[in-house]
Amino acid sequence: MLESGDRESRIGVLGRLVAASATAGGLVALLLVPGVGAAGLGVRKAADDFKNMNVERITRFPSEKSVVYAADGRPIVTFFDEFRDPVRLDQVAPVMRQAMVAIEDSRFYEHGALDAKAVLRAITRNAEAGQTREGGSTLTQQYAKNLLLSNARTKRDRQRVTATTFIRKVRELRYALQLEQTMSKDSILEGYLNIAYFGAGAYGVQAAAQRYFSKPASALTLPEAALLAGITKNPFAYDPLLHPKAAKERRDVVLARMGELGVISAADERRETSRAIRLTPTRPKGGCATSEVPFYCMYVRAEMIRILAKGKPERFKEAEERLQRGGYTIRTSFDTRTQEAVQRAVDSRASTTSDRVAAEAMVEVGTGRLKALVTSKRFGTDKPKTTLSLAADAAHGGGVGVSAGSTFKIFTLLAALDAGMPVRTSFRSPGSMTIGGFTNCKGRELPAWHVGNSHDSQSGKFNMRTGTWGSVNTYFAQLQKAVGICKSVKMAQRFGMVRGDGTPLQEVPPQVLGSNEIDMVHLAAAYAGIANHGVYCPPVSVIEATGPGGRPVKLDTPDRSCRRAVSPWVADTTYTIMRGVLGPRGTANGIEKPSKYAAGKTGTCENFSCAVFAGISRNLASAVAYWDYRGGFRYPVTGVYGAGIPAEIWSASLIAAHKADRPLVSLPDTRGMSLGSALATLDRAGFRTTVSLGPVTSQLPKGTVAFTSPSAQIARGGTVTVFLSNGRAR
Repeated sequence: MLESGDRESRIGVLGRLVAASATAGGLVALLLVPGVGAAGLGVRKAADDFKNMNVERITRFPSEKSVVYAADGRPIVTFFDEFRDPVRLDQVAPVMRQAMVAIEDSRFYEHGALDAKAVLRAITRNAEAGQTREGGSTLTQQYAKNLLLSNARTKRDRQRVTATTFIRKVRELRYALQLEQTMSKDSILEGYLNIAYFGAGAYGVQAAAQRYFSKPASALTLPEAALLAGITKNPFAYDPLLHPKAAKERRDVVLARMGELGVISAADERRETSRAIRLTPTRPKGGCATSEVPFYCMYVRAEMIRILAKGKPERFKEAEERLQRGGYTIRTSFDTRTQEAVQRAVDSRASTTSDRVAAEAMVEVGTGRLKALVTSKRFGTDKPKTTLSLAADAAHGGGVGVSAGSTFKIFTLLAALDAGMPVRTSFRSPGSMTIGGFTNCKGRELPAWHVGNSHDSQSGKFNMRTGTWGSVNTYFAQLQKAVGICKSVKMAQRFGMVRGDGTPLQEVPPQVLGSNEIDMVHLAAAYAGIANHGVYCPPVSVIEATGPGGRPVKLDTPDRSCRRAVSPWVADTTYTIMRGVLGPRGTANGIEKPSKYAAGKTGTCENFSCAVFAGISRNLASAVAYWDYRGGFRYPVTGVYGAGIPAEIWSASLIAAHKADRPLVSLPDTRGMSLGSALATLDRAGFRTTVSLGPVTSQLPKGTVAFTSPSAQIARGGTVTVFLSNGRAR
């Protein structure tokens, strides 16, 4: 029979063994004391969890960065929730792999999911010490823990994953067992190196190498590898940027362990431990604020969120989280050279520091692709910068927009022609007049409206051509009455027009003169629809996207599809009339035509609150606005007309854009080719190439090319991403 003291002593040791088992990461201690597990630690629940766990759920797509590319393949922005840049194991320096295995799990290639020797050693030492001093988790168990943490979506999920409980350890072990059964050791090591947190916002070894040493993981040296391998135990405490002394001490522990295992020589260990830490840090760049084209970036981000949410506002938050968690490759219509040309044109006529601003959007005719998005102000929170994309609507990072001015007269012209009214339709149009008899789309009569021309001498008899060329307000007031406000507004809506804040256009008499505040992107797209013989294509910036694992993202939704707005005759007649605006009798007769058949419309807003010009030249449509950033009605741009600064910017930017334009060329079909053959084919065709990290689901033979991004066309000399097949159908 045991004495009381002996019994208490043994109970104390037993209690410490049980406590140590949770930290050690194994079930061995509980196998030694089965009664304790059955009585107090919920073994039945653990057993149930064993049956229901599915490792594929957590290993499929860990959080990584999403990259947005220009039309020529250049990256323009990176989005990430966790700064991570996954790499293959063969892209990691061998010494980095050796350092990580040496310090984390030296018997990694010898044991399974559970290292019984390490667990028993940890239990014994922790029990003898009366506290937790050593862990027994394998590298596979740590990988499982990191995967679970990466997949935790809510605060409750994160608490469950990090709780110091027996159930959590059982869950981790179960996932570790499945990982060992379904993945090779090298694949597990690759996964761990890509998911582990290395401090300073760097997730994964590639991000860490860039963060601390400004180099890829493949170029890491012995002391650098030892430093990184040591950080993962406690990323905050061993962050070399915050705690260089502690980080060096930890690095030297790793070097000593590598020496003890014979991975490096004693001489190497002595030499490297005697040296100080050498860092060349690089701060990770992510988000639109760090992009060279932040305003275009904001447009893409908003559009991608809408795509992932399938256009449903209640899903926007979830879609935003998906985009931030990463794994998306996004190809855009952004044209680097066109953007630079437009920016130069805007900057030459509008100051970057003035309260008066210029904003321009350029869209491709026939596709709606947004080629450039420019404002004269620079991006930033301090004055005189702005964080609003002034050429875009509120849904894409802009403000409420600006008055459209007389550029909106074109929609009443289209409505009149569409209603069968002939071009010769004439009205005697005085310098000013009061006109009534208007009704809105619900049939409600609207108040009489007093309207005047920009010049008192502008009076006489005008038809559709001369009234448009001279931008005669009293002519268009009468034309609007003849065709009806409702038809005029609905025509603008057919061409995608909404107010800048997203609300419907106001059905009021002054709308014909542009009283509705709109954005330049949608105005440019509407004019592009006229040039496209009446087929309107909504403005789009995302032209191709793949999600985690290379899965294509569906983009051909109704709100992105081209549609016929008016007949070719109506559109072409309107276009012909608009060409006269740039002719000798037009309001924009003084500007240089960007091309022979260029067409457009001037717009000077009420009380000089703004000035606008929109038009088309060859395959491009552009809209430019100029106003006072503080508020156009309070601070008018007196003396500035649509034919002035806006038209000058429009002309200069299109002339430069035409010179910079690089037509898209077709990509060679490399599907089914070996990687080497595909890369050689693309290289001969003049394209740069990158290879996706992991294989994608495809029926094509394993290791051959499943598809490329982009898949069909790209600017010559652009970058093509190659995706390889895993040889398995979905």
